[in-house]
Amino acid sequence: MRHNGIHHVTAIAGSAQRNHDFYTNTLGLRLVKRTVNFDDPGTYHLYYGDETGTPGSILTFFPWSHVAPGRLGVGETQETMLRVPESAIGYWAHRFVEKGVSHQTPLKRFGETVLAFKDPDGMRLSLVGIPGIEAEPGWTGGGIPAEHAIRGFHGVSLLLAEAEATAAILTGVLGFTETAREEEVIRFKAGDTAQGGVVDIRVAGEFLPARMGGGSVHHIAFRAADDEAQAAMVRKLKDEHGIRTTEQVDRNYFRSVYFREPGGVLFEIATDEPGFAVDEPVAELGHALKLPATLERRRKEIEDVLQPL
Repeated sequence: MRHNGIHHVTAIAGSAQRNHDFYTNTLGLRLVKRTVNFDDPGTYHLYYGDETGTPGSILTFFPWSHVAPGRLGVGETQETMLRVPESAIGYWAHRFVEKGVSHQTPLKRFGETVLAFKDPDGMRLSLVGIPGIEAEPGWTGGGIPAEHAIRGFHGVSLLLAEAEATAAILTGVLGFTETAREEEVIRFKAGDTAQGGVVDIRVAGEFLPARMGGGSVHHIAFRAADDEAQAAMVRKLKDEHGIRTTEQVDRNYFRSVYFREPGGVLFEIATDEPGFAVDEPVAELGHALKLPATLERRRKEIEDVLQPL
């Protein structure tokens, strides 16, 4: 069965150690893969998610220690939303107080309880309470009880000047359908996809443009089951929307194409295959620094630059 929805979200961080501590200890996610930015191999690329790095659970970071803070504006991801059982919101609000995590009072959006918070770099996130997901498996790192653990993405919200052209890409290419409107926000869902099945567009009109930096989402990756499904999306983008993607790039754990959607956000289409267990057993995911074959000859040089986690 083919699933649409979000494959992963990649953001920019400052300190790699601080980022690792927050996402594994405070949020309790698993470090699924410890590798490097293939285009800047002196920098980590850290992947967090569930036990196996299921598509729809993967939050990744490029940590640059001296990066300047980003600025929220049109043409970027406004918030990354994570799923938790509805009954867990109280637990998380208490945990954020204990851990000194910047957060807001829970509120309702589209009938769901939402607890918004920020990571140490100012990245905007939220926990969304979803009823009936208590039985779904969740990674229980950081001492977090299983019944309260994060269960992948709920989705993302985009802050755009206007919605129409981006909505056409979501619905015509990426498998989403508009399902609801609430004030200036339009909600799209990817069928019955549970993890990563929501994209909200918040229409801001004329507003300051985004400035990429620490705490900013670099890009959003959407799922393609395999190369054939990805190629079909690429053809649709070109033939129906006049948008050309990059050539396919092999990222070891998925194969990707990239394009800038009409609202200015960098989108990626990533294959579900081969997954994160292609170069290390599931039980050992995230333990060792993994490099692509093209960088293996530079391992010592790269390891000398990277600070141990």
